[in-house]
Amino acid sequence: MSDLSNTQKKEPTYFEKLKGKTVKADLPKVGADQVMWSFIGGFIALLAIAYLAQEAKMFSLFAPFGASAVLLFGAPAAPFSQPRNLVVGHVVSATIGVLIFNIFGNTFYSVALGVALAIAVMVAIKSVHPPAGATALIGVTASGGNFMWVWSPVAVGALILLVVALVVNNLDKKRIYPHYWY
Repeated sequence: MSDLSNTQKKEPTYFEKLKGKTVKADLPKVGADQVMWSFIGGFIALLAIAYLAQEAKMFSLFAPFGASAVLLFGAPAAPFSQPRNLVVGHVVSATIGVLIFNIFGNTFYSVALGVALAIAVMVAIKSVHPPAGATALIGVTASGGNFMWVWSPVAVGALILLVVALVVNNLDKKRIYPHYWY
């Protein structure tokens, strides 16, 4: 008679999960050229967005784009950095934030609901972009319920980031961006 308990893995308990895995992440080594391309991409993308926001007064400056730039230029191969995640994540989250504001106003529970709903929808449609959680929050607190806010600054800014990422990341011989579109 064989002992099944030796061949089957036991599911970890809740508290065992809190210990984490025993293997450390082996982060890739980056050279000075990778650091330089990350700087150049982030600088150009935010220079364009900040100019349009502050000098041309085309739209308000939008903080989550700083976090998006970190992903696009600091970790361009990451799933969260891919074009679909960037654009769809921001646009969907902005739309949810504006909708929640229009239904519930700007309250502590509407902020929580807007962000939580944005997370759930991004997961469901496979377009998770972590900075877009802040987009939903700002949609509830600062959009004034205006659906044009979804277009500008959100969609326009995300598209500017995407264009700069496509150009700059592919100037680097070691980078390929995007890894996938859909």
